[in-house]
Amino acid sequence: MTTTESKFPMTRIGDLEVSRLMCGTNPFFGHSHISRARSEWLRRYFTTDRIVEVMHAMAEEGINATVSMQSQEMRAALDGLERTGYEMHWIATPGGANLDELKEGIRQAADLGAAVCMPHTSYTDSHLQVAENRIDGAEQICELTRELGMIPGWSTHRPEVITVTDAAGYDMEAYIQPFNSIGFLCAVETDWMERVINGTPKTVIAIKPLAAGRIMPPTGLGFVYQHLDPRHTVCIGCMSPEEAREDIALARAFITGESPDVELQKTRSKNTLEP
Repeated sequence: MTTTESKFPMTRIGDLEVSRLMCGTNPFFGHSHISRARSEWLRRYFTTDRIVEVMHAMAEEGINATVSMQSQEMRAALDGLERTGYEMHWIATPGGANLDELKEGIRQAADLGAAVCMPHTSYTDSHLQVAENRIDGAEQICELTRELGMIPGWSTHRPEVITVTDAAGYDMEAYIQPFNSIGFLCAVETDWMERVINGTPKTVIAIKPLAAGRIMPPTGLGFVYQHLDPRHTVCIGCMSPEEAREDIALARAFITGESPDVELQKTRSKNTLEP
């Protein structure tokens, strides 16, 4: 993997070193969490070349991991990134209506070159049996993932997945969990989410830090890094190389405890606020 001059603060998923900010992919594949019109525009806008542009800007700043479903489209983008001299670890999130479908997705993720495999919330949460303190198929999922050379984890929107997995001792190295200042897509209040995330010994990838565009980047990134232990990381989707570099600069500042240099956006309506 290419070493960058701007090495980003790191953590680990199992034996894999990953940056404390990751490249999210919902914008790339038209998952806006806003409207059908926005999603359709994203799917039309993000060609493979534009995806690679954003990923390249992030990789230049030391971001070395990305999260997405297993797909040929993502493999093509990662191949395009490699042609620029950079690479990212691929954290794949296969889904499935049942265990057999999920196992096929896990095999696809391995064939496509994923380093980490974390079954998507669409499987994980629907197969969580809280009263019985188990997740259907967990042992088989962990075993197959390891056999195929990937690191296992769960992607979830339910904090109970974390507590049940830790209590059951499943061989999972990491969790994906929404966490943001307004509780968007969080199952419980943010203080409870903080307790669960920081209470697990495993690495958590906090997604939706800006609540799919509902929170300003300084506010959203400041919140998650303030409340997450240093072993955790954050996954953020960016619309352009410029946005990626701006968000990364904010993340660096918050991680190191510095005050970020944020340029306020000026409009005519704010003229009277100038000194």
